[in-house]
Amino acid sequence: MTAKTLRVATDVGGTFTDLVCFETDEATGTSRILTAKSDTTPPDFERGVINVIDKAGIDPGAIDFLAHGTTVVINALTERKGVKVGLITTEGFRDSIEIARGNRPDFFNLHYEKPKPFVPRHLRRELPGRMTYTGAERTPLDMSALPGILEDFRTDGVQAVAISFLHSYANPAHEAAVLAEVQRLWPDVAVVSSHQITREWREYERTNTAVLSAYVQPIAARYLDRLAGGLKERGFARSPYIMQSNCGVETLEAVAKTPITMVESGPASGFWGAAELGKLIGEPDVLALDIGGTTAKCALIEGGQVKIMTDYWIERDRTSAGYPIMTPVVDLVEIGNGGGSIAWVDDFGKLHVGPQSAGAVPGPAAYGKGGDQATTTDANLWLGRINRDYFCGGDLAADMGAAETAIAKVGERLGVDTDEAARGIIRIANNNMVNALKLVSLNRGHDPRDFTLVAFGGGGAMHAVALAGEMGVKKVVVPKAAPVFSAWGMMMSDLRRDYFVTRLADLAPGSAEGIEAAFAETETRARAQFKAEGIDPARVSFLRFGKFRYQNQEHTTEVLLDAGAITDDRLASIEAAFHDAYEREYTYRLDAPVEMVGLHLVASAEVGKLTMTERAAGPEDAGAALKGRRSVDYALEGRHEAAIYDGDRLEPGMAFSGPAIVEDAGTTVVIHPGNTARVDGYGNIHITL
Repeated sequence: MTAKTLRVATDVGGTFTDLVCFETDEATGTSRILTAKSDTTPPDFERGVINVIDKAGIDPGAIDFLAHGTTVVINALTERKGVKVGLITTEGFRDSIEIARGNRPDFFNLHYEKPKPFVPRHLRRELPGRMTYTGAERTPLDMSALPGILEDFRTDGVQAVAISFLHSYANPAHEAAVLAEVQRLWPDVAVVSSHQITREWREYERTNTAVLSAYVQPIAARYLDRLAGGLKERGFARSPYIMQSNCGVETLEAVAKTPITMVESGPASGFWGAAELGKLIGEPDVLALDIGGTTAKCALIEGGQVKIMTDYWIERDRTSAGYPIMTPVVDLVEIGNGGGSIAWVDDFGKLHVGPQSAGAVPGPAAYGKGGDQATTTDANLWLGRINRDYFCGGDLAADMGAAETAIAKVGERLGVDTDEAARGIIRIANNNMVNALKLVSLNRGHDPRDFTLVAFGGGGAMHAVALAGEMGVKKVVVPKAAPVFSAWGMMMSDLRRDYFVTRLADLAPGSAEGIEAAFAETETRARAQFKAEGIDPARVSFLRFGKFRYQNQEHTTEVLLDAGAITDDRLASIEAAFHDAYEREYTYRLDAPVEMVGLHLVASAEVGKLTMTERAAGPEDAGAALKGRRSVDYALEGRHEAAIYDGDRLEPGMAFSGPAIVEDAGTTVVIHPGNTARVDGYGNIHITL
């Protein structure tokens, strides 16, 4: 019997739960790819995972590797469905989390109120003891009041405890001592300390991160337990890997301790997949666009590297400062524009699309499940961009009457007919997405014309060409597994941990030794953690980044450092790299001393990463995949008779021109007039504008 390896990834989104499976014949090296989608099932998200595995006809007992991404953490935060948290902090500093920052966005609003902290004041308690910013103990820790504090917490119904002390980024000894004592006195409570998540300075951000992690910890632990239990009941004998926000996977046991690390796990895997795909096809500079049912997300990938940051905020908008989460997260922009985004007209007669979404239930009006508001999907369907006779891959009969009624209501408010209202919905949605793409490219000093747009998610390929045309991008790539690309990205991910350590040092002769020692110490700690989990330290590889600034500035710019030990001879080249990175982002450079503020170490180890095999190109004629023709309204270019291709029958080497539509069960690729398209050896569609 031929040995086969089964690798599976599942991704829980706001509307759908996706699955991608690779079955590899070890003898021949050939692979079979299987994809599936099912509805997301809140609040029991694990049920949707089990459902999509069953829908794909996969025996969990045969799975060799399983990666999983989920929205459970971000949902618990935004919907306020976490638990009651108590905070223990340094004496005199319990109000830091409420004082927050002075960065109010609604600057001229005299009645502005800061976001309410997740821990009320009576549950914020203090202990004597103090570290200095260098890590020296200034005042010994006094834990005599701790038993009384915990008793008060118990009486008040606290379910999780967060610990955050001043300057614990430099020396976490006090935090570690309190953590151990809380676990001894109250073994059943969920507890997390800030140093377990980050070793960066900024007291407010670090404290808020610990609080939010504690807030979701019991919720995430229950979810992960139910997921692991449900898989085990069906025969899955291994432990699943969980996708994190830093584009890497992590063990379930490690994530359960600090679940805040998976706050953006789904989007991260898609952008990591875009970076890996770019390397495969020789396009290392990528604008990645993920359009799902609820949101559109985008990120910029330069030189094959996904940018990871810790300056991440949730619920931040033009009227609220939001909440900081100081954990490694892919640098992305997210807007409320997806296939289910609702079109509406304000009191001034202006058309908007999103951020409200129809979700999976009732969904767009065309679902026929009671939805009566027009969405982007309804507009695409009405204009013929989506095939009404192959709606949702043929799984659902499109309710065209409901779609027409919903769009017509929008048209009445605007004073236009149904067709023009549908075109307007598409144009507004596209405009919203273009603005998001500009935020990660033009606003960061990058020219979009130097990048390739990789579009995925259920709606990415529907809008990608129009967005690329607006941005001046010359090429669009739609991945083979576009509808489930975030799940595919998990297959390409390594076991990864990001270490951020605050370390102040001037870039001056004599400083290299201390900088190198800080990196070496962090690498030793990383190897020890991997070894403790049974991973050979020899398999661990590292990437080094430095966080630099002009002396006395507030914030930093991150620079990738070349491999090898840091010596005084290299300081000049490191400084030059900082000047270049700073000028690209801010358009100028200063003749001022440069200092290092911290280090960022990426430690990774391969745990079953997928290897792709390119197929040989065949004939260019795509006639074998042609399904027919139909009239399609391209919103900007008007109506055209478009050739309709079956995506499942497109083979490597096939080429064709627009106007055209490519359909498969999970997505629709809209190819505009004047575009040319070809299929590469991996099954991806390359569209040249």
